[in-house]
Amino acid sequence: MEQFVIGLDFGTDSVRAVMVNTLNGETIASQVHLYKRWKEGQFCNPGINQYRQHPKDHIEGIESTITGVLKESQVDSSLIKGICVDTTGSSPIAMGHDGKPLCFQKDFESNPNAMVVLWKDHTAVAEADEINLVSRTWGGTDFTKFEGGIYSSEWFWAKILHIVRQDEEVKSNAVSWMEHCDLMTHLLVGSPGMDSFKRSRCAAGHKAMWHESWEGLPDDEFLKTLDPHLVEIKNNLFSETHTSDVPAGNLSPEWASKLGLHEQVVVAVGTFDAHAGAVGAEVEEKTLVRVMGTSTCDIIVSNPEVVGDHAVRGICGQVDGSVIPGMIGLEAGQSAFGDLLAWYRDLICWPLENLSPSLGLTKEAIERAREDLIGSISDQAAKIKTSEHGPLALDWINGRRTPDANQNLKAVIANLNLGSGAPDVFKALVESICFGSKMIVERFQEEGVEIDSVVGIGGVAKKSGFIMQTLADVLQMPIKVARSEQAPALGAAMYAATAAGIYGSTEEASRAMGNGFEKTYEPDLTKKEIYQKRYLNYKNLGKFVEQTTTENV
Repeated sequence: MEQFVIGLDFGTDSVRAVMVNTLNGETIASQVHLYKRWKEGQFCNPGINQYRQHPKDHIEGIESTITGVLKESQVDSSLIKGICVDTTGSSPIAMGHDGKPLCFQKDFESNPNAMVVLWKDHTAVAEADEINLVSRTWGGTDFTKFEGGIYSSEWFWAKILHIVRQDEEVKSNAVSWMEHCDLMTHLLVGSPGMDSFKRSRCAAGHKAMWHESWEGLPDDEFLKTLDPHLVEIKNNLFSETHTSDVPAGNLSPEWASKLGLHEQVVVAVGTFDAHAGAVGAEVEEKTLVRVMGTSTCDIIVSNPEVVGDHAVRGICGQVDGSVIPGMIGLEAGQSAFGDLLAWYRDLICWPLENLSPSLGLTKEAIERAREDLIGSISDQAAKIKTSEHGPLALDWINGRRTPDANQNLKAVIANLNLGSGAPDVFKALVESICFGSKMIVERFQEEGVEIDSVVGIGGVAKKSGFIMQTLADVLQMPIKVARSEQAPALGAAMYAATAAGIYGSTEEASRAMGNGFEKTYEPDLTKKEIYQKRYLNYKNLGKFVEQTTTENV
């Protein structure tokens, strides 16, 4: 019997819903909704790395995309059995006493501090540094040890600490905080009491220092050392967490009516996009899944007997069940991947956009040029012979996520001369993001986590053969590209099928619903030696920049 589930994937710029046939993983329908307020730049200030989103963008997206896939597919709504939400993270939001986002109250409807604090918001660098210092000096457990040993400004407690210190009104009126994936799930199941709602283990374990060994969130005395108000917040949070193969509840009557679905639809516990993407890409031991978009998230799973109690240094956490229940999910990543190349595109398009009146260029012509630029410059860069002495770049344009988070770091382009052209610089930037990837792979391997192949998913993996081949050449590993156009949404659908009882485990759902792989990039062995030399130069340049940055912070 055919049964269907829906994966809801909330990205940085848009939300996508996919309706998937649980028999074979075929995507029956797909709809995308762009965030209106986000596109207008509301609540954001890039100059200070402030990136906030209004949850109305997300709520409008749920209704638009789910009603859209129902209309497109013409599937009988009674055959829809489950929904699972994945989102970016860490992207927390303040919650009011009424159990709704604080920004829904009139006094906070235009306050950026009451919005979703998006993953890429780096306003909490000082607070992250303070958390790291206190973790090492307060005299008790280092609560960062299962999150790589370095807490990031991109994460839950740092962002909350920054906002409650900056905004007394939000501090006084926020009774609790929720990750974006929890908020969307909470809304769909009818906004039950926050004390009974099932929170995401993926979000809590990787970003909020939750761990079963200390029975939940960090100790009160530790939080009090940072700020006594954090203890008040903790008391209104949670101690238990749940994996995404577990039902969070059923679709509420309000949302069932709004979407045209029935109230028996199971809503799974929410998760993060990269972790759902790894499931959608059929993750298995010794295979690193790279979610390659504006940034990267790198996900691998390991048997608990392999990792044991060993805390892997400098990554974004290791959490039992955050990817595959019963296995340890390990996360790393880069703060900028596609973002670095988009920055370069915008940089060299500046004359087109700012001199267009005098050049007689239309908006349409400028937009076509922007769209064609990356493909054209990639073709030219691919023809350049790889040289030890060519331009060399660091990929830290949005700080460094892993290994060893440091959001104070900046990007660098070195070794330029008068013969360096735009394709040469572009090639150096592509190599830099690949060298950053190699740093992550080496850290896992140094810590005893074996990697023998890589799977790429996301827009960059699909669109840029030049980047994927360079990555294979730098890593000297085969890189498989997942066939699914929307692996995170597909992975969310697999969780939904499991939570709805259609499959007995996430692994079973993945095997039945997996879409396989469309292409494999094999490493060019003739480039191994030259890339080893360039990689060493990259690391030496990085050491110099990091030392200089540390001395001047």
